[in-house]
Amino acid sequence: MTAETITADASGTFALGDLPVHRVGFGAMRLTGSAAFHLGTPSDRARSIAVLRRAVELGVNHIDTAAFYFSATRSANELINTALAPYADDLVIATKVGPFRDYHGEWGTSARPDQLRGHVEENLRQLGRDHLDVVYLRRMHQESIAEHFGALAELREAGLIRHLGISGVGPRHLAEALEIAPVVCLQNRYALDRPDPVDDEMLRLCGEHGIAFVPFFAVAGAAGPRAATDTHDDTVRDIARAHGVSPAQIRLAWTLQQGPHVLAIPGTGNPDHLAENVAAGALRLTPDELTRLDALHTRTT
Repeated sequence: MTAETITADASGTFALGDLPVHRVGFGAMRLTGSAAFHLGTPSDRARSIAVLRRAVELGVNHIDTAAFYFSATRSANELINTALAPYADDLVIATKVGPFRDYHGEWGTSARPDQLRGHVEENLRQLGRDHLDVVYLRRMHQESIAEHFGALAELREAGLIRHLGISGVGPRHLAEALEIAPVVCLQNRYALDRPDPVDDEMLRLCGEHGIAFVPFFAVAGAAGPRAATDTHDDTVRDIARAHGVSPAQIRLAWTLQQGPHVLAIPGTGNPDHLAENVAAGALRLTPDELTRLDALHTRTT
């Protein structure tokens, strides 16, 4: 099979609460431009809409977005609404609240707990929904997330949110949240070439609790929000050649094979890269290949 014929169901499924999703999803941040947020050049609107529709055609039923994913001319939520509404019954849209940006794209301080309802309502308005499937509390610099997460838990009880997640957190934040309400997913930065003991621990804890671990920048690595990395270790390149795929696909396959609870949300505005990302869900690395890649992840020099 070619990348264009492999669909997201090849990656398997995992449930966000009562919402089953394929383990390869789609991150919407890069739809707003060639780089994150207001950096880079504006995206082509028609191409971004086409990529979203093609993602759903390829079986993607988990889209990650946020109201603060916008550039001078593009809003990820508006693109999603235009491309995909009315939404398929099995499509799960996850969004994030906590950080915010003004209309010029400048970051403000983290929202107060009493401001989170406004953030949720803005996502509802932009997406054209009467409730949000999943909302992450994106921690900024708070020592404790209890008050903020408690405010979202109240919105969940009110029916504006179906399920809750947390992002940018460590073990104590997860413990805090679980004392307040169920957590169905956790989103931290995590990549093959970016070892971090805290994130490795969060991966493990999520597995123990049955929580989806949703790494961001898995393909970008150290490049982060700027773009997908084009720097790959020789081991990654060798394994990619053996499978006849790209190094980025190997990075995604390794990420998914860290556990059945791990989801991937690679983002792109390129339809060819979209097909490759989805096809990575069908890759199965051998034990020897995993061992070699694991050694890269744990290497600290």
